[in-house]
Amino acid sequence: MKNKIYEIIEKSENGNRLSSLYDILMLIIIVCSLIPLAFKISTPLLDLVDKVTVAIFIIDYVLREFTADLKLRKGAVSYLLYPFTPMAIIDLLCILPSFSILASGFKILKIVRLFRTFRVFRSFKLLRYSKSITIILNVIRSQSSALLTVCGLACGYVLISALIVFNVEPDTFKSFFDAIY
Repeated sequence: MKNKIYEIIEKSENGNRLSSLYDILMLIIIVCSLIPLAFKISTPLLDLVDKVTVAIFIIDYVLREFTADLKLRKGAVSYLLYPFTPMAIIDLLCILPSFSILASGFKILKIVRLFRTFRVFRSFKLLRYSKSITIILNVIRSQSSALLTVCGLACGYVLISALIVFNVEPDTFKSFFDAIY
């Protein structure tokens, strides 16, 4: 059973249909979990969406912890190491802020409300499920020097353009930094 769960929740090389379906489902869940963050007010529907998506994230985290030995291949130590892997930390940061909603009566858990902004980390869960983002990350790794050069040129262009606009229209901007913005 553990091997089957592992094949479903992790990307399999043989193109397992259940694994692909799981990835698509999780992408949809991640996008749905971001919807409540776009609204300032909280409605019962948005609260329900948040609670359901967090419950699914918790199940996903538990399943990944359950199959950690198959992923990390370090025996029983894998269960201790898994929570410290980058994706597990992102998963945990997606889950923790919601505990203040589920148990807002406890004063100690009110501190967790500070971490509500960490809900935005849910978007980073897309890295695990999107093949396109994986391709982009591989390109960034392999072409980092060329991309840094382009980034430097773009920053230089923005700074020079802001300097020109700031000097041509001095009454429009309070400072050079406003012109950059």
